[in-house]
Amino acid sequence: MNEPRIHTFIVDEEESGERLDSWLAGRVPELSRSRIQKALKGGEVLVGGLPVGKPSRKVRGGEAVEMRFSPPKPVEVLPEDIPLAIVYEDEGLLVVNKAAGMVVHPAPGNETGTMVNALLAHCGDLSGIGGYLRPGIVHRLDAQTTGLLVVAKSDEVHISLSRQLMERAVRRIYQAVVWGRMPADEGKIDFPIGRSKSNRKKMAVVREGGREAVTYYSVLDTFSPLQYIKLKLGTGRTHQIRVHLTHAGHPVLGDPNYGGRKVRKGNLPKEEADRAAKALSLIDRQALHAGELSFFHPLLEKEMTFEAPLPDDFRAVLELCTGDR
Repeated sequence: MNEPRIHTFIVDEEESGERLDSWLAGRVPELSRSRIQKALKGGEVLVGGLPVGKPSRKVRGGEAVEMRFSPPKPVEVLPEDIPLAIVYEDEGLLVVNKAAGMVVHPAPGNETGTMVNALLAHCGDLSGIGGYLRPGIVHRLDAQTTGLLVVAKSDEVHISLSRQLMERAVRRIYQAVVWGRMPADEGKIDFPIGRSKSNRKKMAVVREGGREAVTYYSVLDTFSPLQYIKLKLGTGRTHQIRVHLTHAGHPVLGDPNYGGRKVRKGNLPKEEADRAAKALSLIDRQALHAGELSFFHPLLEKEMTFEAPLPDDFRAVLELCTGDR
């Protein structure tokens, strides 16, 4: 008989507001929802050191959740020799420039080939706070979004970085190519985001039940019918940038889920319509890149900033659009 084990997790800021039973189901997918609810009612789940018996209780960013149970043997997450673009590494953390198409952590349908598999092969000493499926993972990027991620090697570093995210002290800057023209050279998009009612796999701007979401933008270049923009996250919701830009009428070029793969011809001159179609042919994903990341290193006790160059497909789009100048 297995001895009871204690799993400790830290709630990501972007996961605030989720039901506790649903949130735990994502952290320990080898357990059924009914088993998790039984654990809750049996006092096996503690939040902030106190037992929580209500499955519908909402989690909040930065909370420590403990689950005590005798689990079946979990699906093994194996190290895999997958190349990683490591921008920086020391004894406490790594900064990785994630490639397009790489899923950050294992999940149903993506059990192998993830960044976690690659990290386990590169260095086995990752923080355990994220659980065995997400060791060291402090924050995430969508599979088809490129750019910078910080990964914690120790629990001490993981807790510090998670707290910085919760307190909005981590600076995350993105670049994107979008359809149309933003309403001003710089501005703020401030609409709550929640799960889409029509498609549970997608997020949407919602009137009720959503969570605060703030994105700041500034225009870097214009080549009608597209614009090259810079974005800063004020909050860190799932799919935030993609959802906000689509809601504003300016979806990210190439985004297959939020309206970015259709050439919006309208009354465009033929030259502009052709340019847009050619740009779309150069990139088979959303033109979104996490190009700058800043945070306070808890071991070195100093602010650190990292930058990642644009990937080839993104750069090819810009070269096409600016080539006639």
